[in-house]
Amino acid sequence: MHGLGNDFVVIDARAAAIPTMTPAVARALGDRRTGIGFDQLILLEPSETRDFRVRFFNADGSEAGACGNGSRAVALLHGAPATVETGGGTLRLEPLEGGARVDMGAPRFDWDAIPLAYPMDTFTMPVGWESLEGPMAVNVGNPHAVFFVDDADAVELERLGPIIEHDPLFPERVNVNVASLAGPDHLHLRVWERGAGLTRACGTGACATAVAAIRRGLVQSPVRVTLPGGDLVIAWQPGGTILMSGPAATSFRGTFDWDDYAAGAAG
Repeated sequence: MHGLGNDFVVIDARAAAIPTMTPAVARALGDRRTGIGFDQLILLEPSETRDFRVRFFNADGSEAGACGNGSRAVALLHGAPATVETGGGTLRLEPLEGGARVDMGAPRFDWDAIPLAYPMDTFTMPVGWESLEGPMAVNVGNPHAVFFVDDADAVELERLGPIIEHDPLFPERVNVNVASLAGPDHLHLRVWERGAGLTRACGTGACATAVAAIRRGLVQSPVRVTLPGGDLVIAWQPGGTILMSGPAATSFRGTFDWDDYAAGAAG
């Protein structure tokens, strides 16, 4: 499945259990030359407290707390409204024609909720990496640093992204967002995604960036966020939860032999 070109392998283990997913198996599945290939792997499992549980694995095998584009894909696959358990908190999903709307929960701004390595102001962080300075930090199920620039396309994100992602300031690493203002309710955004690299779209990045822009008075809700893969609409009012709407689609369905990837991971 994919959401604006951000692509996923979705494994539905709600009715039939699978072997334990490990970082090594996720990496083997995610290799675009020797595996299936994906930006994220999505694993659906039973939940004791919600309709079901959703887990997200990056292409490098690390597990993420949330994935906005992936959540829309899950809503489309499930085909009915649902409340789901994720590592980043409870999400409410609602399928729409050609996509979905997801209540991503409330954003968090405290330094230890991002988390950062030590206390600092997260509204305008007193840090910088070359031309990227003074980001806002937002946690929307996973950590984001949001930079506002004159021209998002002009930033060397493929070079600066991994430097910022792995900076010791971010003990759980960080997603790096660079955005420019395109109108009173419109943002242009590029994202270096933690564990995945440059991506055509990032739902949580769009949410974090829209929230940051609203907090700074740059735009008004709802906000159209244009990413390389297309547009998302983000609605948020201070003190409330984030509503994200946008497309999702099924690319193909298939099967694979688990042992092939477990053996590859072991090798």
